[in-house]
Amino acid sequence: MSSYRINALTTWAAQQNGLSEADILLSSAVGDASFRRYFRLTLPNGTTQVVMDAPPEQEDSQPFVTIAQRWHSAGLPVPRVHAANLADGFLLLDDLGSTPLQHLFIDDATIQAYHAQALTLIAELQNRASPESLPAYDSALLGRELDLFPEWCLNAWLKLPLPESWPSLRESLIQQALAQPVVSVHRDFDAMNLMVHDQRLFMIDFQDAVAGPLSYDVISLLRGRYCRFNSQQFAHFVSEFYQQARRDGRLTTRVDSATFLAQCHAMAAQRSLKVLGIFCRLTLRDQKNGYLERLPHFLDHLEDSLSSLPDQAAFAEWVQLTLRPAIMQRLKETGL
Repeated sequence: MSSYRINALTTWAAQQNGLSEADILLSSAVGDASFRRYFRLTLPNGTTQVVMDAPPEQEDSQPFVTIAQRWHSAGLPVPRVHAANLADGFLLLDDLGSTPLQHLFIDDATIQAYHAQALTLIAELQNRASPESLPAYDSALLGRELDLFPEWCLNAWLKLPLPESWPSLRESLIQQALAQPVVSVHRDFDAMNLMVHDQRLFMIDFQDAVAGPLSYDVISLLRGRYCRFNSQQFAHFVSEFYQQARRDGRLTTRVDSATFLAQCHAMAAQRSLKVLGIFCRLTLRDQKNGYLERLPHFLDHLEDSLSSLPDQAAFAEWVQLTLRPAIMQRLKETGL
């Protein structure tokens, strides 16, 4: 970040609080996979705020502001936007602390309890936030996400051709997603985007929210970066969510529990393939470190999902016999 930009951000943050630059302390908080950066602003009375730096030529902050205001008005736990300078890409937000959910994954009991709490938050999001004003998670977007896998993981990184089973798998995963009720979807409902503040979970990084499949955020959570649940644990969590959705009216009797579980496995396969592509793109195009070493985890997720989709046996076999050995060999060559 240039000294000019940090000076401009400091001046703006001070002005929003009616203070001079000498009266505030600005320290680096955290960054993420995008070009956004975060700073903690300490005021003279000891209270803190967070300043988001999102360069407008690389990040459009308007969706974040709009969704934050809408979801906050709906009573959902999101940071308040105290001030916004969209022209420069500066936002002043609530400080939700420094404890993303994964930092509290201490033992199995804690992991189970927090995942149950997070699934309840997904239900609240779907019940309270209308999806009508959000971009559609339609077949075109689902397809573009899936195509990140052959473009970046297979072609750019592995130099590996697509299997013959890909077109059938791609179409099936899209149709399984479109068959579900449409709700507000955070789109990256992983533990890293859930802050624990005052013993409550708060959602962050929701600027890419869409109107999409009921199961998507469930999958972001249960097939995320930090945990790998076995088939029984996964089915239990999905069943609990399913029963709650039935009680709330988000799912009708036309969708039985077995159908919804199959839809979740298909959604998990879609997301795992997308993530494999995104992590390779972050490495190759954006020169960001640390993503390749996470590929085996999402490869495990992919295989877990495909094992429960008998119609995709051919693709599952290709993953096991061709993709996995290729990824592991390439990681070995890169020293990982």
